[in-house]
Amino acid sequence: MVDREIERWAAYGFLGEVRPLAERLAPDSLEAARELLASGNVERPSADRVSPYALAPVPDRFFTERRQARRIGSDEEAIEAAREFAERIREGASERDRERRHPFEELKRLGESGLLGLCVPKAYGGPGVSVRTLTEIFKIVSAADGAIGQIPQNHHFFVRSLELAGTEEQKRFFFGEALRGAQFGNALAERGIKGFKDMTTRLTKAGDGSYRLSGSKYYTTGALYSHWIPVTALDEEERRVTVFVPRDAEGVAVIDDWSGIGQRTTASGSAVFRDVAVPADRVVAHWRIFEKPQTFGAFGQILHAAIDVGIAKAALEDAAGFVREKTRPPFKSGYARASEDPDLIRRFGELGIRLQAAEALLDRAAAAIDEAESRLDETTAGQATLAVDAAKYFAAETSIEITNALFEVSGTSSMDRKYNYDRHWRNARIHTLHDPARLKLHRVGNWHLNGIYPEYKL
Repeated sequence: MVDREIERWAAYGFLGEVRPLAERLAPDSLEAARELLASGNVERPSADRVSPYALAPVPDRFFTERRQARRIGSDEEAIEAAREFAERIREGASERDRERRHPFEELKRLGESGLLGLCVPKAYGGPGVSVRTLTEIFKIVSAADGAIGQIPQNHHFFVRSLELAGTEEQKRFFFGEALRGAQFGNALAERGIKGFKDMTTRLTKAGDGSYRLSGSKYYTTGALYSHWIPVTALDEEERRVTVFVPRDAEGVAVIDDWSGIGQRTTASGSAVFRDVAVPADRVVAHWRIFEKPQTFGAFGQILHAAIDVGIAKAALEDAAGFVREKTRPPFKSGYARASEDPDLIRRFGELGIRLQAAEALLDRAAAAIDEAESRLDETTAGQATLAVDAAKYFAAETSIEITNALFEVSGTSSMDRKYNYDRHWRNARIHTLHDPARLKLHRVGNWHLNGIYPEYKL
């Protein structure tokens, strides 16, 4: 990064004699950085401003200087807490995206708000909110800031995995952590593999009852901000396990080398694990979730759909506000305001109906998961998964259409970078790629044509 800036300013003739950068860096650090880049496990810095957390770790005070987390007691209280949190983060969302300013203070507030404990069951001191309520909360927060809305998705995903596959000791400990406001990140995905069986991240026995973890991950949304990083790995029997690793454990490096065009502050970059020591009680037998009918896959997917709907909702609101306040009416149209233009009114009707339909499908799918959980079998699990696939497909399509149409209805002046409205499209475009919409169409179509329910399997 420094070399690139030196070259740029030297080309303008603004610098005198410049010493080579290598002479001003500690040799050990320089060599370690070169080895890491050569391994291919991290992204090389792009032409964009390099994240400071590609160069240095997050200060400890971010994790330690916090108020005690609120204890939320009901679904209604959870919705109200989400609305309060959304109002606090809404104003700075555009500037955080524009400057790629990491939302540290906002995520502190998230932990303190009690919203990280929503999925902790009542039997363990949590509110155990319904999926319907959790989905509404993700929609509310994502409408305020789509990037912050995405960050805790994996947190709740792993809280649910503990509920389904954790031991009693693991549940008591990690549910307690969540209720205290600790955030779980994620280290799920790897580049260049076709499926989980090709995973290179491995957990091996150490001989004293403990384990060692080694591997590298990408798309580690939220890991940079988290107290614990749940890592997906294969054990020596080729089974999928989740390993809960403290973010400051020896051998762990979380690197914000995320260079995506959208969701710029999610820190969805790399995590590298070099022979990390793991106690046996930090390993969760994730494979057991899929030994019987389950809605776990649908649970993870519906939260992504809620994020997309929230982004679409924000884009439509910004478009309406811009048209009312700034867009000029068509030349010689006779209208005093652009908001009187029948063509624009019709287009907003189309977009509004699509958004309402996406919200209705989302609500229906969330209710289907809650219903399936009350009487779980292959049929109810299949029905819930089908409903989520439909909602996920429509949410993805709707968010792309609305975030693109924002400029169509608002006009040329809305393209000015000072408004930063393109963040809605960039956020929607990159987030909807998480799980391609075309796959959902195939699964829903297979049910309508052949009566075969979609099923999430490892």
